[in-house]
Amino acid sequence: MEQIIGGGAAALPQIDGGGLTDVPLINGGGPDAPPQINGGGPDAPPQTNSEPVAAPASRRSGGRAARQAARTARSLESVPFLTRRLSPVDVLQTEALELIEQNADTLLERVGIEVHGFPEALEIYRDGGAEIDGTRVRFPDGLARRLVMATAPATFVQHARNPERSVTIGDPHLVFAPAYGSPFVRDLENGRRYATIEDFRNFARLTHMTASLHHGGGTLCEPVDLPVNKRHFDMVFSHIKYHDRPFMGSVTAPERAQDTVDMVKILFGEEFIAENTVLLSLCNANSPMSWDYNMLGSAKVYAENNQACLLTPFILAGAMAPVTVAGTATQTLAEALAGMAFCQLVKPGAPVVFGSFASSISMQSGAPTFGTPEPALMLFVMAALARRLGVPFRSGGNLTASKVPDYQAAYESAATFLPTMLAGVNFVLHTAGWLEGGLTMGYEKFMLDADQAAMASSLVGGVDLTDNGLAFDALLENPPGQHFLGNPHTLANFENAFWRSHLADNNSFEQWLEAGSNEAAARAHDQYKGLLAEYEAPPLDEAKEAEIVEWIEMRKASYPSSDV
Repeated sequence: MEQIIGGGAAALPQIDGGGLTDVPLINGGGPDAPPQINGGGPDAPPQTNSEPVAAPASRRSGGRAARQAARTARSLESVPFLTRRLSPVDVLQTEALELIEQNADTLLERVGIEVHGFPEALEIYRDGGAEIDGTRVRFPDGLARRLVMATAPATFVQHARNPERSVTIGDPHLVFAPAYGSPFVRDLENGRRYATIEDFRNFARLTHMTASLHHGGGTLCEPVDLPVNKRHFDMVFSHIKYHDRPFMGSVTAPERAQDTVDMVKILFGEEFIAENTVLLSLCNANSPMSWDYNMLGSAKVYAENNQACLLTPFILAGAMAPVTVAGTATQTLAEALAGMAFCQLVKPGAPVVFGSFASSISMQSGAPTFGTPEPALMLFVMAALARRLGVPFRSGGNLTASKVPDYQAAYESAATFLPTMLAGVNFVLHTAGWLEGGLTMGYEKFMLDADQAAMASSLVGGVDLTDNGLAFDALLENPPGQHFLGNPHTLANFENAFWRSHLADNNSFEQWLEAGSNEAAARAHDQYKGLLAEYEAPPLDEAKEAEIVEWIEMRKASYPSSDV
């Protein structure tokens, strides 16, 4: 297919496949898990009226059921990503942003970053003009910023095996991906338990069925029933087989990153991979002011192969950075610049995404907290800094410390997700499923979050000022004191006039009683069960699938299993 929806891409061979990732398991789990922090936890478009997720089977028959089925069909045909019409919210003036940038450059020049266990990276930095003192790397005169601004692309297309699902990452676009890295899963039937590869496959299937999620994500959950050093094969293959969206690569070791690249070379073809980006992979700084071998080593593999890296400092303010918004923003910018500059030194023009995961902690217990105002302000500031740098930005999501999908989960998630949309974020990891500070991926939470993510298309689409949006003729025609329900304008627009939730109950109390008196989590439970029952895998070229499976079996047999 020559024309890629979302623009600006080379022709993608007609193939079927796509997906993967994994994340280091630190302190009991989580994607971007903080090192040695008590309390656990990981890192963790739109002019479209796409439906959120496929609705569960209606309990009634007739016209209502038919209309529901039609909405479900439309939801599965939604746009591959959103395009923003709403201007981002700025909380700082230009002079304040310049001051933070100057402080970050000074921090990199005077303090620098530590690079652990990766002498080759030190030489790459040295050859690029950095000053090396043992394992310390310093960047004189704003070097890191200059390297990024000189060659890092402002936007890029990440191709999916289904060309209609390819996404454009960068302004003015918005891409949603599921939560990442949890070692536990939870649902109403089985409670909290360790995740398995079948849970991973289930979340890949649910992502395929969920129109408000544009990206397959990465480590949808950590399949602890598989050996640590080999589980990345099964995770990557699950992304390839069970959905047709773009996906993320393994970063727990450079050789696993290379395995990921080798698998997508089979799927897409080596020539296509050489010229196009099909992987976006999460590499976390070891805050404060450190990068390690696994993260930079994986970034090197991906950059060499023209694949994108999401360079994200994982910061719990007060523990791994100063307690203030401006201080944390300064450190986040410095750490991210060091990582992005490394990728540009490896391969100028390699796609990068500036990531920020900054949250607060309880100063009494050290536990991560979410939905608080300070991280929201950090998000707004970092988004503005990314725009000034000229690279795509990742942050936000539906984050909560709650253990179950309850009121706390709802308000903390909303308090994170709304700033995500308003700040101008381009790539949103942890859009759906996050519980317990990232330690748990919740089935019901996944559905509730995905339902809320569906409203983003209406919000970031901004205000419609077309003739239809102004509705001026309707205003002139409608007599004073007469309702608009029968107005021709209302009748022409009623079906798509307002965003509608597939999970919220807006019926009368009596109707709610008659339907079973179900709370939101119970309705979400029924929905995820229904989607899995209706799931059909997207077509995958049988020859390519067989070749990938054979390659995986060969690689697994070539070295012993290990839990490290």
